[in-house]
Amino acid sequence: MSGVDSPEILAAYDAVRSDKDTTNWLLLSYAGAVGDKVTLTGTGTGGLAELAGRLDDGQAQYGYARVEYANDTESTRVKFVLVIWIGEGTKVMRKARVSIESGSVKRVLAHHSISIDARDRADLDEKEIVARLRRAGGADYNGGRG
Repeated sequence: MSGVDSPEILAAYDAVRSDKDTTNWLLLSYAGAVGDKVTLTGTGTGGLAELAGRLDDGQAQYGYARVEYANDTESTRVKFVLVIWIGEGTKVMRKARVSIESGSVKRVLAHHSISIDARDRADLDEKEIVARLRRAGGADYNGGRG
């Protein structure tokens, strides 16, 4: 799969990971038919909710988001989430290729705590994702209160 390591995608990835940049998500989409390259189709500062609003029901897309949550009353954690979106109206051949092509995306967007296979926007509920991040993160200084 070509395009996934393009300079603009790498720059957006670095922006999401940076503590000094307000960008907290990016979205990659296919340029066209099966086999076409992946391109950067969006970035933003509105978190998972804004990313979910940009997903296309007719496409397979890849999102990467920075999630910050309270670790306890005195600190916060920053974790990264990879979203593999397959919209309800995605063509069969594109759906079939996602399992193969997502490996290339995972190599470029390598630093993430969890990967989410999303078929519905409800799969991107921030409370649920934070709970998963807490479980994946090991120590829970919030006493298991999610």
